Amino acid sequence: EYGLFNMAYGWLNVFLFMLIIGGIILDKIGPRKTGIGACLLMIIGCSLKYYAVSRGFEGVVFGMRTQVFIASIGFAIFALGIEMAGITVTKVIARWFNGYEMALAMGIQVAVARLGTALAMSTAIPLAKHFESLSAPILLGLGALCIGLIAYLVFCVMDRRLDASIAQVGADNEDAFKTRDILDVISNKGFWLIALLCVLFYSAVFPLLKYATSLMINKYNVSQDLAGMIPAILPFGTILLTPLFGGIYDKKGKGATIMLIGAFMLVVIHALFAAPFLNIWWFATFLMILLGIAFSLVPSAMWPSVPKIIPQNKLGTAYASIFWVQNIGLSLVPLLIGWVLDTYCIVNLPNGDTKYDYTLPMIIFMCFGILAVLVAFMLKREDKIKGYGLERPNIKK
Repeated sequence: EYGLFNMAYGWLNVFLFMLIIGGIILDKIGPRKTGIGACLLMIIGCSLKYYAVSRGFEGVVFGMRTQVFIASIGFAIFALGIEMAGITVTKVIARWFNGYEMALAMGIQVAVARLGTALAMSTAIPLAKHFESLSAPILLGLGALCIGLIAYLVFCVMDRRLDASIAQVGADNEDAFKTRDILDVISNKGFWLIALLCVLFYSAVFPLLKYATSLMINKYNVSQDLAGMIPAILPFGTILLTPLFGGIYDKKGKGATIMLIGAFMLVVIHALFAAPFLNIWWFATFLMILLGIAFSLVPSAMWPSVPKIIPQNKLGTAYASIFWVQNIGLSLVPLLIGWVLDTYCIVNLPNGDTKYDYTLPMIIFMCFGILAVLVAFMLKREDKIKGYGLERPNIKK
């Protein structure tokens, strides 16, 4: 059920192509209206999920318990909003920081987002236990989303002032969408390599985080109260490291090399997670720290590299298409891991209890990392051929 619930992330984004449509809307009507719409979708989706979790339901819908089905619908709506918000914010930063510290700015944005991830992972179980309610953490998230909407409304005022004070070259046509823009994006080999690297890399990280608490309990014998703290190291680590690596990319370049190093680290880390030794908490902590470094390297270079491959007026469509490909992995991989765990990884203990053996899921994640290394190498080669400038600094002197 948990794997099926997480698959709902892609119901609208992937299977109904709403994420790509959202990117087209972004390029057509601009970031202010799109961003406000994305915030409202997140609030609606989270409210529906809170309603489902806070109340008891009976019956079955489409083979799912009614409560799980309603929560999944809410999660699907929330997922559409958060992905639209992601592409909107990324395009905004690319516009505001073009020719300046773009990678640093995107790194700081990612760092702030990871702070939310870390707080969710580390506080969910303590909040649920303290208030004796599974819905308490969701209510806190709903409140945070409302604050986020207010923050974005403030930004919209700032963005309108920017339009009024700066005469931008081609500003009248920046948000105009043309059908051929999609063809220009999907016919670009560099775009597809970035998209493949994105889906492979994130498929080896985010689905792992969804099962990381269970991994800590079953493999590393961490108590339930502390099991969420070790995985929380990863997003907390990226808060500092992603802006740091982004600043290096801005000043020194080597974006393709940074992505290649991060992908290779992913392979080594998952191989050690799969290894049947050192099943103790401090080794899991060490691996999470390494994973945090890898998780900082690739995004810090990947997202600022897209504007070097795709023109500004097509960035909304490009980022939406990349996020769409990424969402395929984020939707299907958790379901795959849940099926593998239930089918092949249940271990019967001498005392009659059962636990999960995470060796096979970690090998699957390692295979994603191997493919990511190959794609990162191909991207570096393509950059050398086409001259995208991925190895050059972002700051224009």
